[in-house]
Amino acid sequence: MRKIQVQILLIFLTGISISFAQQPQKPSSVEIYNQIKKLNFLGSVLYLAAHPDDENTRLISYMANEMNARTGYLSLTRGDGGQNLIGPQLRELLGVIRTQELIEARKIDGGEQFFSRANDFGYSKNPDETLVIWDKDKVLADVVWTIRKFQPDVIINRFDHRSPGTTHGHHTSSAMLSVESFKLTNDPKVYPEQLKYVKPWQVKRLFFNPSWWFYGSQERFDAADKSKFTKLETGVYYTGIGKSNQEIAALSRSRHQSQGFGSTGSRGAETEYLELIKGDSPIDRDNLFDGIDTSWNRVKNGKPIGELITTIIAKYDFSNPSASIPDLVKAYAMIEALEDDHWKTVKATAIKNIIASCSGLYLEAVVSEQEATPGSIIKLSLEAINRSSAEMQLTSVTSLPDNKNTAQNILLKNNNDQKINLQIQLPSNIEYTQPYWLKEKASVGMYTVSNQENIGIPDIIRQVKVVFNVKISGVEIPFERTVVYKYNDGVKGEMYNFLDIVPEVTTSVLEKVLIFGSTKSKMVPVKVRAGKDGIKGNLQLELPKSWDVSPKEIPFTLEKKGNEQIFYFEVTPPVNPEEVVAKSIAIVDNKRFDKDETIIDYPHITKQMVLKPAESKCIRIDLKTNGDSIAYIMGAGDEVPESLAQMGYKVSVIKPEEITPEKLDSFNVVITGVRAYNTVNALANKQNILFNFVKSGKNMIVQYNTYGKMVTDQIAPYSLKISNDRVTEENAKVTFLAPTHPILNTPNKISPKDFEGWTQEQGLYYPDQYDPAFIPILSSHDKGESAKNGALLVAPYGKGYYIYTGLSFFRELPEGVAGAYRLLSNMISLKQPIEAPKQELKK
Repeated sequence: MRKIQVQILLIFLTGISISFAQQPQKPSSVEIYNQIKKLNFLGSVLYLAAHPDDENTRLISYMANEMNARTGYLSLTRGDGGQNLIGPQLRELLGVIRTQELIEARKIDGGEQFFSRANDFGYSKNPDETLVIWDKDKVLADVVWTIRKFQPDVIINRFDHRSPGTTHGHHTSSAMLSVESFKLTNDPKVYPEQLKYVKPWQVKRLFFNPSWWFYGSQERFDAADKSKFTKLETGVYYTGIGKSNQEIAALSRSRHQSQGFGSTGSRGAETEYLELIKGDSPIDRDNLFDGIDTSWNRVKNGKPIGELITTIIAKYDFSNPSASIPDLVKAYAMIEALEDDHWKTVKATAIKNIIASCSGLYLEAVVSEQEATPGSIIKLSLEAINRSSAEMQLTSVTSLPDNKNTAQNILLKNNNDQKINLQIQLPSNIEYTQPYWLKEKASVGMYTVSNQENIGIPDIIRQVKVVFNVKISGVEIPFERTVVYKYNDGVKGEMYNFLDIVPEVTTSVLEKVLIFGSTKSKMVPVKVRAGKDGIKGNLQLELPKSWDVSPKEIPFTLEKKGNEQIFYFEVTPPVNPEEVVAKSIAIVDNKRFDKDETIIDYPHITKQMVLKPAESKCIRIDLKTNGDSIAYIMGAGDEVPESLAQMGYKVSVIKPEEITPEKLDSFNVVITGVRAYNTVNALANKQNILFNFVKSGKNMIVQYNTYGKMVTDQIAPYSLKISNDRVTEENAKVTFLAPTHPILNTPNKISPKDFEGWTQEQGLYYPDQYDPAFIPILSSHDKGESAKNGALLVAPYGKGYYIYTGLSFFRELPEGVAGAYRLLSNMISLKQPIEAPKQELKK
C-alpha cells in the first residue's frame, strides 16, 4: 500500500533550521565556526542502549556540541516491537519508521547513529530470555564491530548491567553486552573475520549513566551518594544559536513521534552523572577525557594540522567565512596525506563540508522522475554554484554506480550558477531501493545481514550518486552527492525525495489476511503497479492445490509508469481447516515479479519504500459470526478494523466527536482501539454516552491501555485499575477461569489450541484490581511468575456487556492467528441474559 500520513511541523537543527528531511543543510556563519572548532577535537564517545528513544539526548547533545566530541548512539534494535502512535505500521515497518526518527534526531543533537542486527521482538522481562532469542553471540559480535569501527575512547551505557529483572530485558542486555565487549574489542582472536575491515580497538573507559529512574524517585536520587561519580554540567546555553542544551535535546527527542515522546525544552543548570564501570579512573573526575589525548598529536604527523586549524579558528571572520578557505584547503591536503585511516576519513569528510559551507558551494544532482527501474536511463540536472570569491573549477563529474567520469573544466565564478545535463545508464543488476536489513529472511530475534560491511549502517544504502570534482586553490576535492528528486508543492514549497530503484512491476494482495469461515468462495483483489512505461504481462495468484483459484491467470497492460489496476481472483477454500500463503506473481517477458511495494510517507522523516514478498495468509477456519455492525473508535493506530471486515462484520470507523446516542443507535457493538484512553482526549466527555449504549443492551469492547496518563479515570462503568502486568511468553499456558461462560463457548467453542501460534506476546497492561461485577475469564503467566487473571474481563451492565481485554489482538489479527479471530467473534456475539456471579475485588 502507498500510504500518506498527516503533516507535522518539523524543526531540525544542524543549524536549528526549519527544513524537510532531505533538504541540504545550509549552515550559518556561527555554525561553520563551531564545525571548525570540532575539527580540532579528536575524541569519541559511544552511547549504548537497546531501543530508539532509550538514548539520553541531553548527554549526546552536550558531548557533540559542548565537548566537540565525535558522538555516536548504538541502539541494538530498531524499535520494531513497540507500538505506533501515528499510524497502523507495526513490526518491521514500525522499525523502518523508528530508524528514520533516530536519524532525524541525530541531525538535531549532532550525534551519529548505529544499530546491531537484533530484532526488537517485544517486551522481555529478563536478559536470559532476551539473549536466547537475540542470539547473544551475533549481537555481541555487532557491538564489538561497532566499537572497532567507531573507535570510541569512552562508552556510556544507558542501563545498569547489574540489575537484571528490574527493567526491560533488552535494556539490561544492552548494558551486559557492552560490559562484556570491553575486554574483547582489542583481542584479535575475537571475531577475527572482522579484521579484514577494521582493527582491534581498546576503549579507555566505560560508564553507566544513572538517573532518578534507577533509584525509584527523584528524592532518592538527590539523596544518594554521588561523590564517586563523574559530574557533567550539561545545562549549557549556546549563545551562537540562542538555544540551551536541553532545548536542543528536546527537539531531538521530539523526533520520536511514533512513540509519543514529544518533549518540552528546559533552561538553566542541569547535571548528568556517570559511574565508572571499567577502565582507568580520570584523575580529574569530572573530565571525561582526562588523560586521553584528544588533540591532533594522537595521530602521526597530525601536530601541524592541529596548529593550522588553531590558526584558522583564531583568524575566523564571521562576516566572511570564505576568508578561511585557503587554509582549510591546506588542512584538507594535509589530512589526506595521513597514514591513520580512521581519523583521516572522519576529518576529511568534515573539512570538505566546512569548505563547501564557507564558500557557499552548492552542488546538487536532481533526477527528472522519482522512480527508475534497473537497466533504464535516467536524466539528471546538475547544479554547481560557488558563492564566494575563492577560485574554483569544476574539473569533472563522476556518476555512480557506473563510475563514469565526464570532463567539465568549468570555471565556477562567484555567484554564477552552472547547470549541466547528465544521463546515467543504470546497471541491469542494480539493487532495488529498500532497507537493507529487510532483504534477507529474518528470525524472531535477529535480522540477517550477510555483508559484514553493512552491519550497523543506519539508513538505506543508496547507490546512485554523483561526485563533483572541484579544484580549489590547486587541490582537487571530490564532493559526493546522492541523487534526489525535487519538486515544488504549492503549499509547502520546495520538496525533496531520494531516487528509488523499483521493480518493473509490483503486485499486492490487498488483504494481507483472508479469513474463510466456510467453504464459500471469496473474490480476492490483487493490485498491479507499473514501474516503467509499457508493461504487459500475466497476473497469477498461487495457492496450494487444495485451494481452487479462478482464473488461472489474468492478462494485463499498463501503458504508463505508475499506472495501477486491480484484478479479482475467485478463491475457494478446502473443507478442512488449513492455513496457507497466497502469492501474487506478475509474469513479464518470462520474468517473475513477486514484490509488494509499501510506501511509508510521514513529513517528519524521509519517505521510505519497503519491498516485501507479495503474499497473503489464507486461513480456512471454523469461524462463526453473527454479522453485527461495529463502531470502531481508533486509538494509537491498528489494523483491527480491516480484520473485523474480513470476518464479515460491517465496520465503521467513527471519530470521537461523532459519538452521540443517535449515531450509535445503528450499531450493536462499540470497540475502542489500542491505547484509545491514552491518546483520544475527546473520549473523556463521551463515557456516559458509551455506558448508556451498553446499558441499553449493546456490547462495548475496550482494548488495552497503558497504566500511565489516561484521559479519564472512568474507562469502565465499574472500578477498574490498569497495572503493568503482562504475559510476554506468547505460548504461555492459558487456564480457563470461567470455562462455562458463553464467551468461551458461543458461537465458537474456545479451547487451549486457540492460543497456539500467538506472536510476540499474549497480552499487556492487564488490570489487577477490578469490581466484583467483572468476571475474569482467562489466567496465564510467564515462567516463574504468579498468575495474571486480567487478560479478559467481562461485566454485565444494564442489558449489555462491558468487556476489557489486554490480549494483543492488534498483533494477532494482522498475523492471521486463527484463535484470536474465534475468541474475538465470541466477545462481539456475547448476549444477555446471563446471571453473572459476584466475585471479590482482585488484587
